[in-house]
Amino acid sequence: MNKINLPQAARLTSPNPVTVVCTMKPDGSTNLATVSWWTYLSFNPNMIAYAMAKTSYSGEMVRDTQKVILTIPGVEIADAVMGCGSTTGRDTDKVEKFDIELAEIEGSSIKIPVHSRVAIQCSLKEFREVGDHYLYICNVEQVYGNEAEEALFAWNGYSQLRSAR
Repeated sequence: MNKINLPQAARLTSPNPVTVVCTMKPDGSTNLATVSWWTYLSFNPNMIAYAMAKTSYSGEMVRDTQKVILTIPGVEIADAVMGCGSTTGRDTDKVEKFDIELAEIEGSSIKIPVHSRVAIQCSLKEFREVGDHYLYICNVEQVYGNEAEEALFAWNGYSQLRSAR
């Protein structure tokens, strides 16, 4: 084995999960942010966690509202998901800019991309500083799924998005 750095390890472990974090902006609109790491924490009680850069506008919205929906995006919106990961919602309406059709889910005013395989509706339990990111630990309130959507994954250290096939 040769010594490598962490970004090189990310390429070697491809494909990696991709998630779109859906939050509510102060004006009531939905903001979307692409994140590259999330995990199941517990099935009793149902809990998940995900990481976002400390500077993330979506992270700020989650800390303010205590609400978030994580979605596993479908391959049909791969380009939009990549765009959402490289644009801030602080001064950009990503839904409009990337022409993302949204859908409502029961019990939430946060909307999600229509092309989502899974949507995990959560409330924020706590967040922790982990280096240059925050780790968001969430209680799962409801989960929705659509098996007709093919899930999107990150390849080559998150430089490409496509299905796992």
